Amino acid sequence: MSYKNQFPANVTGEQQYQGLLERVLFSTLTTVPCCVFLFINGTMLFTLRSKSVFRETSRYILLFNLLFADTVQLALSQLMYLTAASRVTLTYPVCGFLNMVGDLSNEVSPLTLVVMSLERYVAVCYPLRHATIITIRNTAVAIIVVWTFSSLNVLIRVLLLLDFPFSDLDTLQMRDFCSDLAMLLGPMSDIYDKAYTCFLFLSAGVAVISSYIGVVIAARSASTDKASASKARNTLLLHLVQLGLSLSSTIYSPMLIALSRIVTRIVLVRVQNVLYVCVFIFPRCLSSLIYGIRDQTIRPVLMYHLCCRLKRSVVTAKAAK
Repeated sequence: MSYKNQFPANVTGEQQYQGLLERVLFSTLTTVPCCVFLFINGTMLFTLRSKSVFRETSRYILLFNLLFADTVQLALSQLMYLTAASRVTLTYPVCGFLNMVGDLSNEVSPLTLVVMSLERYVAVCYPLRHATIITIRNTAVAIIVVWTFSSLNVLIRVLLLLDFPFSDLDTLQMRDFCSDLAMLLGPMSDIYDKAYTCFLFLSAGVAVISSYIGVVIAARSASTDKASASKARNTLLLHLVQLGLSLSSTIYSPMLIALSRIVTRIVLVRVQNVLYVCVFIFPRCLSSLIYGIRDQTIRPVLMYHLCCRLKRSVVTAKAAK
């Protein structure tokens, strides 16, 4: 019997060499920025539901969907990180459920970016038809398709797990910490994971790049609004950067496996913590920072809610004293 959790075992084994102070330090350095970004993302989500202009505009509805998926992924990643840092092992069903939710939210993000890119393409290249093509109803349908497609992928992953002989195990308790790599329990799961990841991001990359090229070509037309085209072009570039950062999370485990062959275990664990912040935490907060700062409609409302919440926190803390 062979199942693919050798790498998590190495990392878990190395954590035995980490002192309590070092583990607490690393956990603090990841938890503090994660909580800050969760606060910002939560405020951004509240902002996008606070006014009718946001609830009735397609691009803001798509942005809400993107932020929601990123926030779920961020919270879940930090939960699994703290579980591993605390040396808490889960059962296979619990770990499988957490990974299922994580895979679902992680795949919704790039697909939503594709829909957002197509919306900007229609806005620039077909401005007269934008209002009839990009409607609230069509946006809702696109979001349902995105979640359905991602759910089908998760369902296939679950079906592939059914081939694993769990009944032959002495216990369903995992020996190592929970991770997506630990749930690749058979060769077919590993092959499918790689194939789907390549297909997803290749397709998403082609869609975003094609939208960008279409906007650039349209910007040279005399009948196109130059300011609108330039803004859409910059937005699509940001979408491409976001897509690249989402892709970086898929090469996280292979990168660590490659490093495990050339560095010591204690160095590997420290590098893993740094990569976790750069690959998982930072990309999940990028959408809030980009749209919260760039969008002239969102910025004042977002700053109002952020400042009010901070003031309330300070007042509550003083009252408690």
